[in-house]
Amino acid sequence: MEKTASKVDNTPKVTGVGGIFFYSDNLEETHKWYQENLGIEMNDWGSSSFDSRDINNPEQINSLQWKPFKKGDEYFSPSKKEFMINYQVQNIEGLVNKLKKNGVTIIDSIETFDYGKFAHILDKEGNKIELWEPI
Repeated sequence: MEKTASKVDNTPKVTGVGGIFFYSDNLEETHKWYQENLGIEMNDWGSSSFDSRDINNPEQINSLQWKPFKKGDEYFSPSKKEFMINYQVQNIEGLVNKLKKNGVTIIDSIETFDYGKFAHILDKEGNKIELWEPI
């Protein structure tokens, strides 16, 4: 019996959480508190990475970024919220096109970096969402 190649799912969608970001009144004290009390170490970018394996593809390592930002940092703009979530996605181009058709506010165009493609949107309550498609 001939084995058929498995169908690759390229549906534009979220596949996981890629990051959790929030404001802090005092970054140094926040970093110190999380390190001393919860053992969360900060890297050179002021964040921590939590790695896991994809249950359906154990060779694939996923990474969740956790990072406090100085209160009022413009990275969350135009949202006025105290947090931002990064969603890991597949087919970011297709997803952004779908969101445009659905009338979702797209903040910027897709940008490509060594570690992935990014775009930012607003949900219906004004929460800024970062979309990330890893390389």
